[in-house]
Amino acid sequence: MKRSGHRCFVASRACFGGLLVLVALLQACGPQIPKDALVLQEPTLQIRQRQARKYTTQDERKLLVAANQTLQDLGYNLQSSNKPLGLLVASKNRTAVDAGQAAGQIMAALILGVYVPIDKEQMIRASVVTLPTDDKSAVLVRVTFQRLVWNDTGALWKLERLDNQELYVEFHGKLSKAMFLEAQEIDS
Repeated sequence: MKRSGHRCFVASRACFGGLLVLVALLQACGPQIPKDALVLQEPTLQIRQRQARKYTTQDERKLLVAANQTLQDLGYNLQSSNKPLGLLVASKNRTAVDAGQAAGQIMAALILGVYVPIDKEQMIRASVVTLPTDDKSAVLVRVTFQRLVWNDTGALWKLERLDNQELYVEFHGKLSKAMFLEAQEIDS
């Protein structure tokens, strides 16, 4: 009886040792993280520069209110906000129907006898994040735009970041104007 317990213990140690060897082999053979994986590449830096602006104000709350008004002026509806965290999320819905896609869908159905889904609806989402600078003399505002597209079967099938420079220029231009008017106590 003692002998069979000893055999189970030896067998379990052997299995455990084998498991450790297997894990070590998998670790060694698996993909390695490149040394520069966390270094921002130049395009990423350029995108962030487009998205962010520094506003010389100490009143982050007023800046968030102005950002919300700016988004509303651009046709967005506020979805959520968290003033203590300096966060706004707004969106606007638009049609995504493209005549070329619809024609392609009809041709695929007629010629190949297959159904090909096409874009139907899209939501453009804007996220605004504010962050006071270290010396509290200014507030950094970063806005990002995303496009979510649903096809005609109701499935979400595209989610993409919008990097159109005009979006960022328009947003920050209007926000700068709103902040200037606020500072001058002029009603826009």
